[in-house]
Amino acid sequence: MRKEPEDGDRGVDRVFELEEEVQQLKEAVVSHAVVDQAIGMMVAMGRITPDQGWAVLREVSQHTNIKLCHVAELILDWGRTGELPSQIRAELEDALDRHGPTQIPDTPPEPQ
Repeated sequence: MRKEPEDGDRGVDRVFELEEEVQQLKEAVVSHAVVDQAIGMMVAMGRITPDQGWAVLREVSQHTNIKLCHVAELILDWGRTGELPSQIRAELEDALDRHGPTQIPDTPPEPQ
């Protein structure tokens, strides 16, 4: 015969579910902050918009098959240490070239 869970058991299960959800939300907040900081670096380095910075990170992630949050962490580490894996660096340069300005703002175009 099947035993029905008691009210106390359901309460314990619900508390466990809520604790897991809180932990996932905490991780999401941290991940979001890391990605936002990396987007800021892309904006400053590449003289691009935040939307373009997001696209750069996404493309680097897709082309290297590395999770976006990890790519963002590597870029932040690069800002602190000056070291960036060569595969990430190459993809980052390509993505910035695709999204970045064709010339430095406020400079006259080159003569043709």
